[in-house]
This record gives sequence, structure tokens and C-alpha cells, in this order.
Amino acid sequence: MPTQPRSPQTSHPLSRRQFLAAQLALPLGVAATLRAASPTAAPTPATSSKLKIDRIETFPVRYPMTGYFKFFAGPSGEAGRAAVILKVTANDGTVGWGESVPLPTWSDETLETAVVALNRYLIPALIGADPTDFAGAHRRLDAAIAPAFSTAMPITRAGLDIALHDLAGKASGQSLHQLWGRPRGAPLTLSWTVNARTLDEVEPLVAEGRRRGYRHFNIKVAPDLEFDVALSRRVRALAPEAFLWADANCGYDPATALAAAPRLAAVGVDVLEAPVRPNRLSTYQELKKQGALPIYMDEGIVSPVELAEFIRLGMLDGVAEKPSRCGGLWSCRQQIELLQSKGLAFLGSGLTDPDISLAATLALYAAYGLKKPAALNGPQFLTSSVLKQPLTVVNGTLAVPNGPGLGIEVDEAKVRALAARS
Repeated sequence: MPTQPRSPQTSHPLSRRQFLAAQLALPLGVAATLRAASPTAAPTPATSSKLKIDRIETFPVRYPMTGYFKFFAGPSGEAGRAAVILKVTANDGTVGWGESVPLPTWSDETLETAVVALNRYLIPALIGADPTDFAGAHRRLDAAIAPAFSTAMPITRAGLDIALHDLAGKASGQSLHQLWGRPRGAPLTLSWTVNARTLDEVEPLVAEGRRRGYRHFNIKVAPDLEFDVALSRRVRALAPEAFLWADANCGYDPATALAAAPRLAAVGVDVLEAPVRPNRLSTYQELKKQGALPIYMDEGIVSPVELAEFIRLGMLDGVAEKPSRCGGLWSCRQQIELLQSKGLAFLGSGLTDPDISLAATLALYAAYGLKKPAALNGPQFLTSSVLKQPLTVVNGTLAVPNGPGLGIEVDEAKVRALAARS
């Protein structure tokens, strides 16, 4: 039987409630001080790099938002877009920044569980490790919190992965695309999210996107198929030239999904994403065989392992990728390369990513030649940035930051101020 965690001041075991309260009450930066003696830290492998991770600081924040997006409705969302900003410092003083973006209305990870998992388990496992050894870092994280069906706490650990990539790039003086030996890529064309609650909202939402330079649209559908067909028809009429991407976020039941694909295709939808939950394997196979629309999976694709299995089972035409969902850049690169080797496509998506996570996503998609407009709606809904030079949408496009690592400059004073306000 595992033993209960003990307080560093006493030998008496803590109750679960006391333990969680203690973890959430840790002041910013305190966790790094406690980690050196943590029994969960894995031994450091021998590597050729002299760089070692010295400390990692966590900054739980909530970014203010504007507009309506269903995943940020309700008590947990109305406070803003939750994130944990991570600052990884190497033994030579080089700093890498990352960002975890938990979202309880879309996943089983929350701001609170992310903070506990990072401070108690994941961060201690990386202290003393080589920050340039991405595979080794992920092995340590797997040892700290074991995988179940797939990677454990993938959204939470994505922030650590991004920070390691940023640090490795800065240490070598290379941008991410140089680190990967790939081209920088062109600015990415974005897709505007239409999350209409009534048909009367559709025209103003599309008009606002056009006013801001967007020409392509992704729509939130499910579970009401009749509304979805009317919504799709209206958006297509307003934007006849657009790439129109319907995302059900697993909201249809199997029978409705099979009815939805041909009806949505008939009114001009180009692709259907995540029509049913990912454990509906046979439904995905039926939709793929039906062939009414290209079927892209999203939820349920976390590691390259299940992606390879789902491809083998004939369940998909491609994946709506999200580095922030699948454990970070290291995993997402493997997935994209697997898809491309099989002649399948990837769409570029995200989790309403703030600037740090967004910069990593831009670098990845551009380096791998994303063809379709990317549904990266952080700039659409978020109203705050922690960068010295915020990422700015120009005519519906976002350029890849140019510079070592992520190519961005984080303003630590802004980070601390946002954390204090949050």
C-alpha cells in the first residue's frame, strides 16, 4: 500500500484534504525550493549536455476574455482562461517559458489539478535532468505519473515540454524550426470561430470576423442537428469562398453523427471534426466508410500510440492537432509525421491558447507546412498578454515569431502581475 504524504515538519501523515490544501497554498516559486529533496525525482541519466534543470517556477493565472465561447461559460470559465505559466531555469541561467492550459469543460484537467500535479509530481521528476533531452524528459514524466489509456495529464505536462523546447532553443541560439531541421514556414492563415447560440447571432459573428481580416470559419455544432444544418447553410451563404470546418466536440450520438455527415456536406461543410466520443470506435469506422465528409479526430488523440492504432482501424481521414492537448511539441511532431507518412492530413487547432502556448503552436504548424486555415482562437477571445511584444493578427494571419526558442520575449513583471490579479 502506498504511504500518505508527510509534512516536512512532522512525522504525522497528512489527510488528503490537508495535502491538497497545502499544495494549492504554496506561494509562487516555493515549490522549486522543496523539490531538490523530493523522493519522486528520477535519477539523472548520463548525457553529453552540461545543461541541467536547476529550478522550475509555476504561475497559476487566469487571462481575461471577451465574447461568448461555450467552453468558458459557467462558474469556472467566467473567471477567465485558466493557465499555468512555467519558468524553467537551467544551471547556467538560461530560461525557458512554457504554458499549460487546463480546461475542465473539455477535459479532465483543471487549474487546481494541474498545479498539484506539477508541484508534487512532474516538476520534481525533471530537476537535474538535461533540458535538451526531450525523450528522456517524457520518460521521467511517465514515471512520475503513470499513463493509463494514454499519456497522463497531457495538457498539464505540455507546458513543461514547451518550456524545455524554449530553453533548448535559447541555449543553442536556434529557433524551433532550426532545432528540428525544418523550414520556418509562412505566416499561418487563421479560421474564425462561430459559436452561435441562435441563428440571429450568425451574421454579426461572421461580420466581426471579416472586419478583423478573417476569411475562413469554424463552427461549433452538436447536439441539435437541425440547428447545425441551418447554421452551416447560413455561414456558407455569408462566406461562399471559405474553408468551413464543423467541430462537434464529440457531441453527437452515433446515429445522429451518421445522419449529420451527409446533411452537413449538402449545405457546404468541408470537414467534420470529432462527431462522437473517441471510444465509439465502430462509429468512426462507419463514418469513414460512409465517406460523406472527411472525418477528423481530436479528443482521444493524445499520443502517437493510439493514433497509429486508430489509423490501422480505419477510423479517420486526419487529426485536428493540438500541442497543448497531447503533452506538447515532442508528441505532436511525432503525430504529424505519422499522418504525413500515411498520406493523411492534419488540421491546426488549439485550446484558446494564450501567447506562450500559441507561439509554440505557430512554430510547429508552420514548420510542418499546415495547408488549411488554423482554428487558433486565442487572439479572438483573450484580451491580455504576458509578452513584451504580443502576437498580433494581421489580415487574418499570424506570423511565426523569429528568434531563439519560441521566438518571444516574456515579460516576467506581467506574469507576476497577472498571477497576483488571478
